[in-house]
Amino acid sequence: MTLADLLARSAALHTHLCPRQVLGVRMGLLAGTLLGLEVPRTDRRMLVIVETDGCAADGISVATGCWVGKRTLRVEDVGKVAATFVDTRTERALRLAPRPRARDRAVVDAPEATDRWHAQLLGYQRMSDDDLLTWQEVILTTPVATIVSQPGLRVPCDRCGEDVMNGREVVRDGTILCRPCAGVAYYRVPGRDLPPGLTGRRATTVVRADAPRGPVA
Repeated sequence: MTLADLLARSAALHTHLCPRQVLGVRMGLLAGTLLGLEVPRTDRRMLVIVETDGCAADGISVATGCWVGKRTLRVEDVGKVAATFVDTRTERALRLAPRPRARDRAVVDAPEATDRWHAQLLGYQRMSDDDLLTWQEVILTTPVATIVSQPGLRVPCDRCGEDVMNGREVVRDGTILCRPCAGVAYYRVPGRDLPPGLTGRRATTVVRADAPRGPVA
């Protein structure tokens, strides 16, 4: 698919096209070239870890075929328009990001633009890969196999009783806990300062000794 085709598909998700979607599409296309993988993918050969949510993530998904729902795209939100692209077969990983001066260069490459926003929208489409993006080999701190996990893994939390999938449980002193019950949560229940008591439900499947750290879906 051409750049124009992919940008049109990305714009359809937003009802308009913006500069960060262009960045996302360009990053996805270049990552495929550097990894020697045809994109967009229809399989799970590529894993993408994006460093912020928003428009760039959608552009990356359109270009690579990697989506949260397919478990081939993860968000590790550190507030950066950057992403790491992984060949899950070889575990080769490349981190791509816009060059710090790309905004200024876009103004030069789109002199007809009426403002900086439109200059970025046009310039990001015209700039060379070298002028627009940086890339470097990286090593994931969490192995690909741990991030992806195995299909069919599911175990109930001994405290809340809710099922935990993909090996994300925590085991403490023989007690199987979901991360919120283990004290790692993005929410809290009003009026409940302490974890609820044990429910008596116990796991019937084999689980890992500890929980992985790193991006999870």
